[in-house]
Amino acid sequence: MPAPRKFSREQLRTAALSLVDAHGLAALTMRSLAAALGTGAMTIYNYVDGREGLEGLLVEAVLADALPAVTEHPEDADWRIETRRLAEANWRAVRAHPDVIPLILTRRIADPASLEHGEALLRALARSGRRGADLLYAFRAVTGFVTGFAQAELAGPLSIAPDEDVRAITDRARALPAERFPYLIEIAGAAAASTPEIEFHAGLDVLIAGLESRPSAGNPERSAGQDRV
Repeated sequence: MPAPRKFSREQLRTAALSLVDAHGLAALTMRSLAAALGTGAMTIYNYVDGREGLEGLLVEAVLADALPAVTEHPEDADWRIETRRLAEANWRAVRAHPDVIPLILTRRIADPASLEHGEALLRALARSGRRGADLLYAFRAVTGFVTGFAQAELAGPLSIAPDEDVRAITDRARALPAERFPYLIEIAGAAAASTPEIEFHAGLDVLIAGLESRPSAGNPERSAGQDRV
């Protein structure tokens, strides 16, 4: 009879994510995870297979925060509402753990959690009548927006910098030559009064409106005289 498991999968995920949130992705090793759990490094090999296994733990841990949005998918829900709900759930989960974003981008078909999230979004987008390449394009647009927005937020856009940084950046923007950079000056002022939540939802509105105005060729909602451009 095999020895009873000392740790649950959830305990491993929580410990791994805590390490990365505190010290960065490079800080997660078999040895450091074992130390955080109060055991020896060889014990961890009973649960995960090297670096691949550690990275899988992180992706699972992050996407678990958005799992309720994935598991609740009424078949008759409007595709726009479902797409918005799933995109927001993923954004909130990803932005809370920025160091894991690169893994989520590169392990989309390597982990069950990523597969479930991807399938849920595709299921919602398919209700718009999209199939094949059209479904792919819509999927890329939504997932790219979610992860791209989270990464842009980490880079320190004007709207989320500390107050004093916002003022400094706005002042620099206002000092730019107005005839050359009028729109940079304009959005610098707007960003100072904005928030990540406002910008994310506004951007998602634009994206979904774009998908709605450009239906798939096979979408029954598409008007007969509408040409694809």
